[in-house]
Amino acid sequence: MSRFLSNRGETQPQKVRFDDDTIPDDGEVGGTLKLRISDSNVTEDQEPFMGVKVRRKASILRDYVGDYLDVPSRPYLMKILEKQGDKKVLFADKVLKFTGSGKMKQRILLITDFAVYIVDPDCGALKRRIALAAVEKLCLSELSDNFFAIIIPTEYDLLMASTRKTEVVTTLVEATKSQSDYELDVLFSNRFEYNASSVLIKEVQFEEVEGGVKTRILRK
Repeated sequence: MSRFLSNRGETQPQKVRFDDDTIPDDGEVGGTLKLRISDSNVTEDQEPFMGVKVRRKASILRDYVGDYLDVPSRPYLMKILEKQGDKKVLFADKVLKFTGSGKMKQRILLITDFAVYIVDPDCGALKRRIALAAVEKLCLSELSDNFFAIIIPTEYDLLMASTRKTEVVTTLVEATKSQSDYELDVLFSNRFEYNASSVLIKEVQFEEVEGGVKTRILRK
């Protein structure tokens, strides 16, 4: 089966409420907010990636802050970046990361002009560093949710959730474009697969239901 089953648009992401800190292999994650109806075939989430008018794109980027954690005020984060030779922080915020076993863990997501960092906020330890050059594509649903997957062919992939998903994706696309001669693919689908580990493939399914979005993460 192809890892990506369609390529269409999504609506503005809304906050998803999680009822537990784990998701079984055939688990469901329920969204609680109503969907935003778009009056256009190209939604605001898609605009940075669909070649729409620069004026409309700029109106979205105007609200982006980037560093929501004030990284310079956190010595343990600065130490991690300095050790790797990174200085320019493009994005910093707390996110939910899904493990291969289905658990959700809070992590700090840092994006610089060269790499993606995943840091444990409790102990301040660097859990993973991914060079931007290793990222092949990003996967998002067509609906109103906070999920996104970072696909890394040479390693295992990342599935995360953030209320600032659009800013994360935009930052990754722009950072990759500025450092290389290719543009990161952004694929929209209500079903996509990702490598949860080196030996485990999972499929994420999204379904519009009354009052929000139902999300299922299934073992393949």
